Amino acid sequence: MSHPDCRLNLRPLGTPRGVSSVVGPHGVGASPGDKKSKNKSIRGKKKSIFETYMSKEDISEGLKRGTLIQGVLRINPKKFHEAFIPSPDGDRDIFIDGVVARNRALNGDLVVVKLLPEEQWKVIKPESNDKETEGAYELDLPEELCGSHPLQQSVKGCNDSPDVIIEAQFDDSDSEDGHGNTQNVLVDGVKKLSVCVHDKGKENSDTPVTKDESTSMSQDPRALPEKSLQRSAKVVYILEKKHSRAATGFLKLLADKNSELFRKYALFSPSDHRVPRIYVPLKDCPQDFVTRPKDYANTLFICRIVDWKEDSNFALGQLAKSLGQAGEIEPETEGILTEYGVDFSDFSSEVLDCLPQGLPWTIPPEEFSKRRDLRKDCIFTIDPSTARDLDDALSCKPLADGNFEVGVHIADVSYFVPEGSPLDKVAAERATSVYLVQKVVPMLPRLLCEELCSLHPMTDKLTFSVIWTLTPEGKILCEWFGRTIIRSCTKLSYEHAQSMIESPTEKIPEKELPPISPEHTSEEVHRAVLNLHGIAKELRKQRFVDGALRLDQLKLAFTLDHETGLPQGCHIYEYRDSNKLVEEFMLLANMAVAHKTHRTFPERALLRRHPPPQTKMLNDLVEFCEQMGLPMDFSSAGALNKSLTETFGDDKYSLARKEVLTNMCSRPMQMALYFCSGVLQDQTQFRHYALNVPLYTHFTSPIRRFADVLVHRLLAAALGYGELPDLEPEALQKQADHCNDRRMASKRVQELSTGLFFAILVKESGPLESEAMVLGVLNQAFDVLVLRYGVQKRVYCNALPLRSHHFQKVGKKPELTLIWEPEDTEQEPVQQVVTIFSLVEVVLQAETAALKYSAVLKRPGTDGLLGLQDKEEPDAGGPEA
Repeated sequence: MSHPDCRLNLRPLGTPRGVSSVVGPHGVGASPGDKKSKNKSIRGKKKSIFETYMSKEDISEGLKRGTLIQGVLRINPKKFHEAFIPSPDGDRDIFIDGVVARNRALNGDLVVVKLLPEEQWKVIKPESNDKETEGAYELDLPEELCGSHPLQQSVKGCNDSPDVIIEAQFDDSDSEDGHGNTQNVLVDGVKKLSVCVHDKGKENSDTPVTKDESTSMSQDPRALPEKSLQRSAKVVYILEKKHSRAATGFLKLLADKNSELFRKYALFSPSDHRVPRIYVPLKDCPQDFVTRPKDYANTLFICRIVDWKEDSNFALGQLAKSLGQAGEIEPETEGILTEYGVDFSDFSSEVLDCLPQGLPWTIPPEEFSKRRDLRKDCIFTIDPSTARDLDDALSCKPLADGNFEVGVHIADVSYFVPEGSPLDKVAAERATSVYLVQKVVPMLPRLLCEELCSLHPMTDKLTFSVIWTLTPEGKILCEWFGRTIIRSCTKLSYEHAQSMIESPTEKIPEKELPPISPEHTSEEVHRAVLNLHGIAKELRKQRFVDGALRLDQLKLAFTLDHETGLPQGCHIYEYRDSNKLVEEFMLLANMAVAHKTHRTFPERALLRRHPPPQTKMLNDLVEFCEQMGLPMDFSSAGALNKSLTETFGDDKYSLARKEVLTNMCSRPMQMALYFCSGVLQDQTQFRHYALNVPLYTHFTSPIRRFADVLVHRLLAAALGYGELPDLEPEALQKQADHCNDRRMASKRVQELSTGLFFAILVKESGPLESEAMVLGVLNQAFDVLVLRYGVQKRVYCNALPLRSHHFQKVGKKPELTLIWEPEDTEQEPVQQVVTIFSLVEVVLQAETAALKYSAVLKRPGTDGLLGLQDKEEPDAGGPEA
């Protein structure tokens, strides 16, 4: 089905692309400056396509009076003419129909919209089958809900093992902000996964065109009582251009060789169809592009939008650079980073001048008088084996009365980052390290991340500590905060700590452990790990009794080839007791610091809140579960967690069903957000829904998150170490908003990086077979969660050798019956019934285009194609928060 104009659709996962750029919103090749392509009725006058933006005064007046609404724009990655903003009341999203109504705003922009009259609202038929959810989804779970340790980069040139295992979060869904609307969708069991159903006549590069009956515009909606309406609006102003205005894509010559434009401009077609096509000056293009355009057919370029005029369908842009061949890891990665505005440039000399100059650096003598000296204590780090930026260490000292002194020791990054310095400014701007499958884009220069701040063993390090006296059950008897100096005695990996937990009575052979400093023994470290594990289990148990929620999303780990960097295999990352141990104490420290800073500075605390799920989507999910006969309780985070942990057995089918349901439950979840306590009046909004606690913050990862650096400065001021940071609540809120934006972008980039590597794996090692569970049934296709890889795909009936297929509803449950064409004329055709929660076998296979893969159903009763390395049962656990 691929169309030549849509040569490569390069982001198959994470933010799926889908609608071919050939048939754009205004027909083929409509040129903005070309009068012939404009409405001829205007007799040669240039007519504006887009409305002029309203004035700032009218906007602020309208927002005050409530006649205008603001929100973040989400454009459906699969149907670029559909866009939405969240409804301020948490109800169904507000629909923005078409490119003209979007008025030049791009995905992620903060826009102001005006509602259209009711007769122009979108009509939703309740009984349509090829249902699309209205929201364009890219899933967003806060890390407290599903996995706190970042991916770690590969260690190049590490000769002790041929492959490097890299952890990566992987999610092939389309949800942005966990928002999005699913009117009747979950009820019909139709999930918006990689949905590719299009309006009739629309060309689509990677999926069969099927009739989309889900929406229709009707002249008089009031005459249709059985249909529901969705408020519709148009964009009247862009408050903040959050989209980077950069896109990756391909260069083409303009179609009309005789037009004036042909001599001046080339056409840039973005891979992401949510971005308009762009005119770029020919002088920016490679010298021989006009004479040899075919030589560049597979070259990926980056283009930046510089203007988009009211009378033009297309934007004007500048070609930033040529990235290289499409489908290759580095060009694709650079494209992803640029599109999401990640600064991966080298740090400037001005920034590097802020770092200590005389190396090796040693702690100045005056610091010893200002800090508690913990260098003799048994303190150690537990991290992924490939980690280089070690920002947290733990200690656990048994006390004579049977209690424990437990310490969380965090790298004192703020010591090296003076407020207001060029280093501070660049860290604030980057706001987070970005973890890709093959590397990290650091927030701070490597000298800080990997040397000065990183808590390497057997070297003196500056830290900020929280130390508690805890009972064996994890009850806090007393708590101390302060600046400290530590000397970690060893660097444990999660595997090392896990082997200690699993062998509580045996001594672990020295050769299986990393070096331990002579002042401490392996037995001492082993005992400390076991004691921490015992307390962590109690803390964790109590958290869930108190009503916390976990939604474990499957997380992929790749093994990469040392020479080529290509993925050799992948498996689901297993989240084990050693991960949980670290997680519990990090949560405890974050909560302690949140309470301390908020008590001291009620107006200036930087906290992290997690709003409850979206009511509309949650109600749809409740209804769906009732129809499927699933005893799920959605009344609170704790009730939902209890339902998910108690409803299912531990056989393969039950675990798969739990995986699918966890996936469904993550849809209505909202993003967790940083905020300044002085800006939110209502303290009930401070709560963290998933953790079910009143106050929470981030303190434990200052090497990779700027929010934690700000929290360190606040804590230092609260303890009288220094002045309160020079930030008014409004300014702190602005920085919090920026941290939220960059965190969101880094999450997307992480998902796209994983998607890129998985697509390459399918291309290099495929076809890949796996069991899958059906999570949505339509009348021409069904959606599956591929259990071995945690990816979601849509399987199309017309891609299978079927004699026929038919769709029906049994009660309210959708059911698709497939009649397979027999392989042998003698045989009877095989009938297969597909419903929600059916277990099926699928094959993931590469398509001809560079990085796209599709899923087809394996014919019932046939042998497997081939095995893939790392073949193992899907892990029921997955990552944690």
